Amino acid sequence: MDHFKNRSVIIATKHRKEAAIAQVLEAQLGVKTVVPEQFDTDQFGTFSGEVERKDDPITTARVKCMKALELFGGDLVVASEGSFGAHPEVPMVQSDEEWIMLLDRKNGWEIVGRALSLETNFAGRAVAEYEGLERFAQEAGFPDHGLILRDKENSIAQLYKGIQDWGILQEIFEKMRKEHGSIWVETDMRALYNPTRMKVIGQATQNLVERIKSLCPQCAAPGFWIHNVERGLPCAQCGAATHGISRFIWSCQQCGHHEARPNPDKTVEEPMYCFQCNP
Repeated sequence: MDHFKNRSVIIATKHRKEAAIAQVLEAQLGVKTVVPEQFDTDQFGTFSGEVERKDDPITTARVKCMKALELFGGDLVVASEGSFGAHPEVPMVQSDEEWIMLLDRKNGWEIVGRALSLETNFAGRAVAEYEGLERFAQEAGFPDHGLILRDKENSIAQLYKGIQDWGILQEIFEKMRKEHGSIWVETDMRALYNPTRMKVIGQATQNLVERIKSLCPQCAAPGFWIHNVERGLPCAQCGAATHGISRFIWSCQQCGHHEARPNPDKTVEEPMYCFQCNP
């Protein structure tokens, strides 16, 4: 896009997220990506708990962007933040939600991309025998995916991160087991130690680009996107309103223009989701 072509964009990362972000932005927006050295994003929170994340993911991504501009100059920056845990809609299933923000200080734009994926190895377990540790490691995709060992869940008293070698894993485990009897093992969710997460960050980046390319029909600013929904899709059998989405509300954060657009995927809901036909 002409708004971004040939501009330099800082990728505010410590954990090599440029591997999932840089090529997408360069190929589709025509920007030149820059990764500053020694930018410590751990100061805004760590998954392993040494530093508590004080804000929600979007706020944290914004703080990263602003700090990077303060330290390194420029007027265009991207930063991402992830969260792991129970899927918001699918019971008993873990998920990875990734957010990535583009902050354009020159034009006053803030655009956010998102990806929600069931593809994650996010897990943790107490183990007392090496066989149990070995089984967990195999399930987690080790050694391509890194592991963390602790003396107990959520403890930072004894903490080993970024383990990606079977010999080192066993050596640390045996040492800790002598001291504690059992240990806590968990997946290392930092992007450079987790190829599965890196893939989802790439998906979020693609979503960001799609949002950037979606221009407001009123003011032509990028980022015209769905920000709400209207429910009440009629039942295909009786016509009663259901909880299904009937319209998507598209809006512009710059000028406030919004449009209600019909659900492009379906015009009626299955009777099984109707409160009248299937109470």
